[in-house]
Amino acid sequence: MVDFKRTTKNRGFYVKMKLLHRHGRHDKSFCTRYFKWVLWASLSLYFFSSYLITSSNKTPSPPKSTVSTSKTSFFSRALFETINSTVVQQPRSNEILSTRGLLNDLKIYIYELPSKYNSDWLSNQRCSNHLFASEVAIHRALLGSDIRTFNPREADFFFVPVYVSCNFSTVNGFPAIGHARSLLASAVQLISSEMPFWNRSEGSDHVFVASHDFGACLHTMEHVAIADGIPEFLKKSIILQTFGVRFKHPCQDVENVVIPPYIPPESIRSTLETLPENGERDIWVFFRGKMEVHPKNVSGRFYSKGVRTVIWRNYNRNRKFYLKRHRFPGYQSEIVRSVFCLCPLGWAPWSPRLVESVALGCVPVIIADGIRLPFSGVVRWPKISLTVAEKDVGELGKILEHVAATNLSTIQRNLWDPANRRVLLFNSNIQEGDATWQVLSALSEKLHRSHSQSRLFTN
Repeated sequence: MVDFKRTTKNRGFYVKMKLLHRHGRHDKSFCTRYFKWVLWASLSLYFFSSYLITSSNKTPSPPKSTVSTSKTSFFSRALFETINSTVVQQPRSNEILSTRGLLNDLKIYIYELPSKYNSDWLSNQRCSNHLFASEVAIHRALLGSDIRTFNPREADFFFVPVYVSCNFSTVNGFPAIGHARSLLASAVQLISSEMPFWNRSEGSDHVFVASHDFGACLHTMEHVAIADGIPEFLKKSIILQTFGVRFKHPCQDVENVVIPPYIPPESIRSTLETLPENGERDIWVFFRGKMEVHPKNVSGRFYSKGVRTVIWRNYNRNRKFYLKRHRFPGYQSEIVRSVFCLCPLGWAPWSPRLVESVALGCVPVIIADGIRLPFSGVVRWPKISLTVAEKDVGELGKILEHVAATNLSTIQRNLWDPANRRVLLFNSNIQEGDATWQVLSALSEKLHRSHSQSRLFTN
């Protein structure tokens, strides 16, 4: 005879069972009791195991770690890896959700303008692929976005899709924006005469893209851009522009968001596929682009303020510097092989090399005094790039050697975070954290300019 007793404090049950085994006897009651015992034991084991599994699989509380302080869900693993870096407080989960909610609640009405303002220009394939093509990319992304509303009365902002950088000169093939002011003025005249929304806010909740050299001043030469200034009809609107500086400048004397120049994401993905598995980079310092031996051109102005000429004169015979003055369609294959990529100013401070360098893991060396970089609240530019003053460009060799001997590996580790690439690229469909998403995030911080929102606040 075996007695089995078990008491569980939490469940308060008591079980007692006797098993009688007598040789040569087959007791039917014994079979019944035995079956009940097996059934009870199986059920007990099932519920007890379920309890243990449930307890062990409970979702732990979010770690109080470090990510970007911006009000986006941008995440950088490099902050975990760089132990000695400045610790930045992680946004709590409810802050991330509130940002997402804000973007989902944001409503943008897109004017359906006659094709002469936008789609007609797309007959030239370069229009949607050159460095100024953010005007096309943002328009396309918004058209297919949940942010778009077809009811203008519920819109927070109004997007005016006028492509001003798509006109290419037949002489030199470069974009020409001499028609930009008249084209934009015509569009504003049209929307203000046919719909009431421009007039009620004087255009303050209307959004334009000005992706050319000096943004809303709509000219490639700074002295002319400053002299012409921002067109009067744009001065109360919001301008998405590649141009930005940290000091007062007539061409940013308007509500604006600094955006990155356009680089086709497909080209970046294609180039990354050629990256060697060992990640080795055999070019130390890279630059390909316009470098004039005699910088004063026919306009009497010094291109790049003479910076590129100094680079060429000082380093074109230095074996560590891979400098090329001629165009090469596959130049991204050179960037992905390079450790440092020079990003000197051209006519304007910004450069498409900023995006290409970051996206392809080459440390950008920014040579453009006072430049205001795109999405600086999200991209930790000081952690992923170098800044060299224009006056110090003659000392580039020494500066880069010093960086290589000190913190190059940390910069490279920070730079290679995929989140940096995502922030600076415009996708055909908005992806959380990408360049268009960052534009919307910036607009969500300007809701005080929205006519519909201001009515809610005052009622």
